[in-house]
Amino acid sequence: MRFVSLCTPPESETGLTWWFILNGKGVLVYTGKDGEMVLPRINGLNELSLTPLAEYYLGTLDGAGCRAALVDDNAAVPGGMEFIPLRGFIAGTDEVLFEIASRASTIIHWDKNSRYCGGCGTPLAMSETGMVKVCTACGLTVYPRISPAIIVAVVKDRSILLANAGRFTHNFFSVLAGFVEPGETFEDCVRREVKEETGIDVEDIRYFGSQPWPFPDSIMVGFTARYAGGEICADGKEIKEARWFTADELSGIEIPVLKIIIARRLIDWFVENYK
Repeated sequence: MRFVSLCTPPESETGLTWWFILNGKGVLVYTGKDGEMVLPRINGLNELSLTPLAEYYLGTLDGAGCRAALVDDNAAVPGGMEFIPLRGFIAGTDEVLFEIASRASTIIHWDKNSRYCGGCGTPLAMSETGMVKVCTACGLTVYPRISPAIIVAVVKDRSILLANAGRFTHNFFSVLAGFVEPGETFEDCVRREVKEETGIDVEDIRYFGSQPWPFPDSIMVGFTARYAGGEICADGKEIKEARWFTADELSGIEIPVLKIIIARRLIDWFVENYK
């Protein structure tokens, strides 16, 4: 395993540290002429003349320490570097670095938005033993929020169900997704979301994989499912249009481009198995 999650740093560290430096604009990287994005590996933020608003230890990557930092939106950007939106960072990095950046972004978002106890209003204090905040007055513990969502490839014969959501461009289609509701299993969420958005019933629901999605604090849990009945009827709210596509027909529409995101991985799984 390349990345090992840890909440507290070792007593002594040697070598350079990976730094995931974020503000409201994105993550700070060195940028090359060919669009390459390189995260800084340095001893400390003083090397970049940056003053952190908060720092967090994340763990180790290939044996080297990983830290996150929040800096002011108006902080001077070091030469040769720029803040890249996280969605853009996906395109220029590998999956492991994106997952660590997701962790950093989610922790920073949680820290900024969990300042006070929801029970008594007392300021929360970060625990010294883990990524958790504790109320010194009433003892309430507050962990980083993670919002689970399902994403699913529904297959009928040799076709996949793809949809065009209201936020998409005219000819862009992707697999269905939605947030899990309280008291709901992932499988129940798959059934409900597909039914609500397209009118289709599904069966044979199988786990595919998962991916952190820091916008701001989700995790996408992927599934495959088989058509069980019903006619497509887009809900007209979240979904403008839904259709069945064979593998050959995918070349005529826009689909997710980045191969490391789980939506594209589900579509690639379909193509590989049903082309």
